[in-house]
Amino acid sequence: MAKFFTYILFSAKHNKHYFGHTSNLQKRISDHNSGLSTFTKKYLPWKLIYFEEFDSRAEAMKREKFFKSYQGYKWLKQNKII
Repeated sequence: MAKFFTYILFSAKHNKHYFGHTSNLQKRISDHNSGLSTFTKKYLPWKLIYFEEFDSRAEAMKREKFFKSYQGYKWLKQNKII
């Protein structure tokens, strides 16, 4: 059964966070750090700072959307993730 991940990357050089979801976490981080993603290639290098695992893509997408919301931002700050 495939697993899905919601993840947060951080570019210390540019003080930027990136939120995403994927079914292959290692490959996706490698893609980001190889400049294969249009947005993230401007802010290399990226470091994985947080991830969560889910049983479905829908759950992972919902969590990513939450992280991008004001409530999600507050939750991430309160839990000292960002």
